[in-house]
Amino acid sequence: MEKYSAELEDSALTHKKTDRKYLVPFVLVTSLFFLWGFARAILDVLNKHFQNALHISITHSALIQVTTYLGYFLMAIPAGIFINRYGYRRGVVFGLILFGAGSLLFIPGAAMGSFYAFLLCLFIIGCGLVFLETAANPYVTELGAKETATSRLNLSQSFNGLGGIFATFCIGQFLFNNTEEGGNVVVPYTILGILVLLIAVVFSRVNLPEIKHEETAEDQAKGSNIGKLFRHHGMFVFGLFALLCYEIAEISINSYFINFVTGMHWMSDRTASLVLTGALAFFMVGRFLGSWVMRHIQATTMLLICAVGSVVCIGLVLCDLGTVSLVALVCNYLFEAIMFPTIFSIALTGLGNLTKSASSLLMMTPIGGCGFLLMGLIADRTHVVLPFVVPFVGFCIVLAYAAREYKIAHSKAI
Repeated sequence: MEKYSAELEDSALTHKKTDRKYLVPFVLVTSLFFLWGFARAILDVLNKHFQNALHISITHSALIQVTTYLGYFLMAIPAGIFINRYGYRRGVVFGLILFGAGSLLFIPGAAMGSFYAFLLCLFIIGCGLVFLETAANPYVTELGAKETATSRLNLSQSFNGLGGIFATFCIGQFLFNNTEEGGNVVVPYTILGILVLLIAVVFSRVNLPEIKHEETAEDQAKGSNIGKLFRHHGMFVFGLFALLCYEIAEISINSYFINFVTGMHWMSDRTASLVLTGALAFFMVGRFLGSWVMRHIQATTMLLICAVGSVVCIGLVLCDLGTVSLVALVCNYLFEAIMFPTIFSIALTGLGNLTKSASSLLMMTPIGGCGFLLMGLIADRTHVVLPFVVPFVGFCIVLAYAAREYKIAHSKAI
């Protein structure tokens, strides 16, 4: 028993030393999580803003999410190829350049006065964001001991939630300023574009260590990396599908939130943006809390508990129970918080030199944001509550994946 305790202490000490070795690159890369959290959360406010300013339907405004996440879908594999060839740092810099350029293009877009000009800008931003996420998410899992990879990624992803809070609060209060057309959307995007390009200059001058893996027999085998993933890694494929379903659920809920609470006549647009900010604060707390908890229990156990919580919460929303449904909707943010980084990290476990290719496939999943288009179609034709069947199904599939990974993890422990 004493020998076992000593081994645990030695293991913990080794993990701490490994994590400290990569502290500086970890902090730098974690700052990127704040940036894309901010950029993605703006869309949830922008959606309602364009409905008010341009007098368009929920379905029409859903093109904001569709266009942005189409950039993710189309550029994820090219981003993976680029990062495989040129490394994480150059992938980050190129992503920041696209992100900044797309933001600054809001200036001529506004001069054109066309909704579709704004959509083009958002598509370019989406292309930039997928480079950032394809590089940063797997890189964080590599910066330290593999046993703490999921906890580490949850910690970094917590700053994604912090960026979302800043976006919905600051941009929401700016755009929903109690005038008919609201604030000028060019202002925040111009500031964001300049800031992002300055950060690109910083990253172009810092050194991010590349993580090397030993070559395996699978690496030497013929065939593409993506083909190998689909042929030989069944649980990775299940994880890919589960992550897509999570993205459908999470992005759709965020995008529909303001439309839902105002459609139920519970509050104004301005108040709704504040409540969404509070919900995203729950989301951020969930990730910080999850990062700490997963240092003490298995990630698969945590994922299973949270998946059950989300299914119950969205089930209560579908029951249309008034205040109870609103509380359940906000509580869902606490449960769903750990899902993306946890599924991402579990899916990448043991993939070695296939990690970058696997990451590019996983980063195609934000196309699930198009699920909001389906929610919009349902809302425009039926009742504002019924669209929540979309995230409900998504969380049920995440629950199935969590249960399967939990069973595998515990069978290995026996």
